[in-house]
Amino acid sequence: MNIKKEQWQVVATAFIIFSVLVLIASGPSSLQAQGRVQAMDENGAPLFQVDPFWPGPLPNRWSMQQVTGLYVDHMDHIWFLNRGNGVEGDEIGGDDNPARIDCCVRGPEVIEMDQEGNVLSAWGGPGYHPKWPTALQTVIADREGFVWVGGTRPQDSILKFTREGELVWDFDHRPPEGVQLEEDNTQTDILANKGRFQLDQDAREIYIINWKRVLVYDMDTGDFKRGWGGHGMPLSEVSNDPIPPYEWDGTRPPEEPQFVPDLHFLEISNDGLVYVGERGQNRIQVFQKDGTWVEDFYVAEGTPGQRLGTGQCGGVGVRKELPPCGSMYKLIISKDSEQKYLYMADGTNNRVWIVDRQSGETIGSFGGNGRYAGQLHWVNAIGTDSIGNIYTGEVEHAKRIQKFEPVWQ
Repeated sequence: MNIKKEQWQVVATAFIIFSVLVLIASGPSSLQAQGRVQAMDENGAPLFQVDPFWPGPLPNRWSMQQVTGLYVDHMDHIWFLNRGNGVEGDEIGGDDNPARIDCCVRGPEVIEMDQEGNVLSAWGGPGYHPKWPTALQTVIADREGFVWVGGTRPQDSILKFTREGELVWDFDHRPPEGVQLEEDNTQTDILANKGRFQLDQDAREIYIINWKRVLVYDMDTGDFKRGWGGHGMPLSEVSNDPIPPYEWDGTRPPEEPQFVPDLHFLEISNDGLVYVGERGQNRIQVFQKDGTWVEDFYVAEGTPGQRLGTGQCGGVGVRKELPPCGSMYKLIISKDSEQKYLYMADGTNNRVWIVDRQSGETIGSFGGNGRYAGQLHWVNAIGTDSIGNIYTGEVEHAKRIQKFEPVWQ
């Protein structure tokens, strides 16, 4: 077959364009397969850059609200809570009939997206179910096809839904309505706060943090199994008194054997370690699953800590004009085979701190206070996918999610 030079040029050009498009469409995972590695800074911390166009506006004129919880599932789908407690009139004025403004309506409170930011499913919100949580805090999509949602008010609990939003199980453990529980760290049948929880799907267990303790329940029956306090102390030794306030001097809070409320996250690594973050102490305590204490380490330790119940932020009375207290908001563990890094979202300093999981040393960070792309304002949720993208969620008035991609070299 005879092909003229011009035809060869057309064929070659088309092949080059096709190859480039395939590479772009395949994304970072293809780069990894070709031997690319994530760029590091001078301290050995992985580098990230924000995708300023992700995820784009929500469909159906839904408004974006406070993102209190975020979870990336085994299919790399991003689930987040779109909590509408702090909704403002100009964010839902388009829901009037006739619409007051050319804008938005209140959207569902559970939203599922793919890595490109396309909404795959959405449901939940006030009136969706009589037991729907009123102070949404946590969402977890398990690998069996269920979505767990929890809130922090006494009548909120942990609810298990299908991915389509059908309720299939209620953890319950609610106090009688109208009854305000006094702190009793030995009480395990009814709980004042069940909203901050984690699942151990292999062991079929639910971990809950509240007051000054970790509690573990059966994931299928809700039966209590075990619990412990700070540094592995038995529940009977956990104090029911407030942790004393302290005078902040720019250094870490004074050492404290008890857990220091507010406990804000619990994460479990693949090698069976349990990481508990204390917002009042800027401290992460590490345990084995049976409650055996392993080690402590601090992140942004000089941040004034919040001693829950004292009204104190590092010795200063909490006031509206002050920034929030404590560095411990949410944590996610990297998904590489060694789970080398802890990524800790700090809603006071508005950074994501990068911590070496073996040493506990803080080796880097990204973010910074502000509302531009790549900055953070009251970051309160974080997740990561199998490629290494990090997703963050913000509360207060920021009300957004962002995607930080690895910088490849």
